[in-house]
Amino acid sequence: MSQTTDLPEELPLFPLQGAILLPGEILPLNVFEPRYLNMLDDVRRGSRYLGIIQSRSGGDPERPELAGTGTAGRLKQMQETDDGRYLISLVGVSRFQLAAELDRQTPYRMAKVDYTPYAVDRQPRAALEGDRTQFLQQLEAWFEAEQLTADWCSLQAAPLAKLVDQLSMSAPFPSADRQALLEARDPAERLQLMQALLEVGTGGRPGGSVH
Repeated sequence: MSQTTDLPEELPLFPLQGAILLPGEILPLNVFEPRYLNMLDDVRRGSRYLGIIQSRSGGDPERPELAGTGTAGRLKQMQETDDGRYLISLVGVSRFQLAAELDRQTPYRMAKVDYTPYAVDRQPRAALEGDRTQFLQQLEAWFEAEQLTADWCSLQAAPLAKLVDQLSMSAPFPSADRQALLEARDPAERLQLMQALLEVGTGGRPGGSVH
C-alpha cells in the first residue's frame, strides 16, 4: 500500500453502486458519461486522485445519496477509445469518510474528505492469519450455491489478505454487504465478515475439498 501523506483533502467523486475500491487494489473502469469524462480530464491535469464511493438506491438518479465511506484512488492508466470513452485503472490508496460536499462549479460532485479513521491504509499490508483451508472450502460451497466459476489455482496461490480484498471487490455481494466489507477495520475483520456472509449464503453448509 502507498505511504503517501499528501492525499488531497478535496476530491472529485465518482459514485458507483455495487463497486468499491480497497487500498492496494486496482479498479478498471469504462467511463462514458460526459460529466465523468470532464472529471477525468481535470484529474489528469491535477492531483490524479478521485474518490470512488457507492451511491445508495432511491432518491434523485442524477444526484443520488452517497455512502459515508469511500476510497481515494490514484489514476494509474488512462486510454481514450475511438468513440470517446476513457478506459482507466485506479490504484486504491486510502479510504476516507465523507466530511462534506462542496459547492463547486463543476458538472461532477466534489467533497471534503477525512482520511484520519483509516490511517492503517497507508501502512504496508500485514500478513493475515486465518484458517485458509476452511475459508477456501466455504468459498467453494458459496460459489457452487451461486453457480459461479473460479480459477481455484489462482485463489489458492494468492496471499490470504489479498484474496479477501480482491473478493470483496469482485465477488457478487449485494451493495450493502460490499459496503460493510469496505468499512471493515482491516483484512482480519474483513475476513471474519466475509466468512459470515458465505455461511449465510450457503445456509451453513460446509464446503468440500477445494478443486
